[in-house]
Amino acid sequence: MYRFAKAAANLGGQAVRQVRHGSTASQNFHSKYGTGVMVSGTVFCSVVWGYVLTQTGIVWNLSPVNKVMPKPWREAEE
Repeated sequence: MYRFAKAAANLGGQAVRQVRHGSTASQNFHSKYGTGVMVSGTVFCSVVWGYVLTQTGIVWNLSPVNKVMPKPWREAEE
């Protein structure tokens, strides 16, 4: 069992080293495209929520104050 655990840990370590050092993605991807991705994501999200809030006709019913009335109290029947 010890040999199996040692081999499994070694394989895990090798996989981590390969991902860290052998990655084919360039190291400056985020500095190159990060701002554009964030801006386009923000614009997309804003447009979708703008459409949902204004065009879909959803009634949001945010507060039940003065809309929900409690039932009249009944005295316990003896």
